[in-house]
Amino acid sequence: MEPRIQYAKTSDGVSIAYAVAGDGPPLVRVPMPSLCHAQRDWDMFPNLWAPLAQVFRLVLYDARASGLSDREAIDFSMEAMARDFEAVIDRAGLQSAALLAFWDGVPIAVTCAAAFPSRVTHLILVDGYTSAADFADSAAYAVDRALIDKDWTLYTETVMRVLMGFSDPRLVEHLGQHMRACIEPEAYRALADAELAWDDPAPLLPKITAPTLVLHNNGNTYVPVRVGQRIAASIPDARFLAIDDPGYDRLAALVQEFAAAGAGKDRQVVGGLVTILFTDIEGSTALTQRLGDEKAREVLREHERITRECLRAHGGSEVKTMGDGFMASFASATKALECAIAIQRAFEERNAGVRAHHDAPLRVRIGLNAGEPIAEESDLFGTAVITAARIAAQAQGGEVLVSNVVRELVAGKGFLFSDRGESALRGFEDPVRLYEVRWQA
Repeated sequence: MEPRIQYAKTSDGVSIAYAVAGDGPPLVRVPMPSLCHAQRDWDMFPNLWAPLAQVFRLVLYDARASGLSDREAIDFSMEAMARDFEAVIDRAGLQSAALLAFWDGVPIAVTCAAAFPSRVTHLILVDGYTSAADFADSAAYAVDRALIDKDWTLYTETVMRVLMGFSDPRLVEHLGQHMRACIEPEAYRALADAELAWDDPAPLLPKITAPTLVLHNNGNTYVPVRVGQRIAASIPDARFLAIDDPGYDRLAALVQEFAAAGAGKDRQVVGGLVTILFTDIEGSTALTQRLGDEKAREVLREHERITRECLRAHGGSEVKTMGDGFMASFASATKALECAIAIQRAFEERNAGVRAHHDAPLRVRIGLNAGEPIAEESDLFGTAVITAARIAAQAQGGEVLVSNVVRELVAGKGFLFSDRGESALRGFEDPVRLYEVRWQA
């Protein structure tokens, strides 16, 4: 797949190179300024970019003074990095996108996610840090500072071997050549000084609203794995995964699993089989009458929090909320059913906790169906959607009911079902066979 190189102009007049490939939910690689080249990157890392371009509309761009961008514009301030990002997503016509960042790109991605929250759907941070203090006391950084003003070839290959952790001599040489093609020594030294001066974006982490996945290699000698753990702990509802994958051979699959299925309701990809999930609170009207509007709304907010956490954790895309229920879609029937079970278990745990305080329990009914819905104005329509809603209406609180098509899609995946027989659904002439998911331990 040949990348299509284009240019965006920043607000301060710098030409930024970017490449686009694929057709799907937008995914933007926020660059490591020292290691980005919109054309060479495709061939250097085929195990990463080619698989991602099969699923996403993938955008790789070069920071100023690196790659195919304006090499004369040596300004690596965080303000300049944010201008590069904004120029590219505007020029590429992206209303919003998922962001993928590695190493030095992580503080840039964090800053952009906090500055442009409505334009970031997902955030994937790999082997990153927020402050120079996260790595300044490492032995690898001491080697870096000792060699940075020495022979450029020796330095770039040492970076790959000592800092990045590659051991194959041929690969170290190859990656060293790539780094020398990405940035000039003068610009690299300016970058090293600028990174030390960047404001620590750690205070921004709690403000990030996008679903976030933090990945960190256990063998990272430059930035310890505890730094990645701290980043994940500071971002609301972020997921953390320690990996042993210095060559990032597994990364494409992890990114796809996290960001493709739940890429957002404005980017719902319809044209294949989609699993639709509906939730509904049993007795919501009576709950409001018993508790009053204000207290009932507090309880409903808890329902929304729990449901959204489960959707994020299982790759669900929230289509809409109906006050006392949700409609969501999944690219995978297995993920949809796992999410439904997770929701019921979360409410079971919540209800067990509130009984001691004589608080109001919440019982949720869930229905699932699969089909090929029609997408229009951020919503889904069609028989598959209506059937899912009618199935949810047949459930009792604490139950998960599914159609036969969902049961067949997840056959052999370890789920237990009981046959509820045929049921007449409102608006349908023919009865539909329903199955209850046995989710209790």
